[in-house]
Amino acid sequence: MKKLFFYLLGFVILASQSSCGYNEIVQKDEGVEAQWANVQNVYQRRADLIPNLVNTVKGAADFEQETLTQVIEARAKATSVNISPDNLTPENIERFQQAQGELSGALSRLLVSVERYPELKANQNFLELQAQLEGTENRIAVERRKFNETVQDYNSYIRAFPRNLTANMFDFERKGYFEAEASAQEAPTVQF
Repeated sequence: MKKLFFYLLGFVILASQSSCGYNEIVQKDEGVEAQWANVQNVYQRRADLIPNLVNTVKGAADFEQETLTQVIEARAKATSVNISPDNLTPENIERFQQAQGELSGALSRLLVSVERYPELKANQNFLELQAQLEGTENRIAVERRKFNETVQDYNSYIRAFPRNLTANMFDFERKGYFEAEASAQEAPTVQF
């Protein structure tokens, strides 16, 4: 019994001296949450640009209403999928990414159909919105990459010994990554 007491005392002293990485785990967890907020911010920026883009396109006399409706519906769905930073599981990230992917697809169809409207392609407002949208897509890619780097740092940190003991004790779990969508795995077919 005396030996067990000294082992426990030694463990407590060792744990109090090194903090077992708890504080750094908390810092890295906060880093993941902050980076997730950055990702959500750029997706929100894109969602905020869409109503202006749709209203500009509506000005074209006979623009396809179905295309505009698809964009509006995809935007509504994408903005309704919110994930708490405390729940960044691979399944939730995939659900968020799928909704955003549907919006990206609808926007792509919109921009392709614009090619048939020369007066719209010459509209300065449309051109500015299109440039802002392209810039936002680049920001999304950058923030997603940074998010994955932050998650990788966090996940590898909490899985290393002895921090994995601390992480398990305080319920710090692995976070999910953004991954390429299934549709991105196939090269597009180009026909002339």
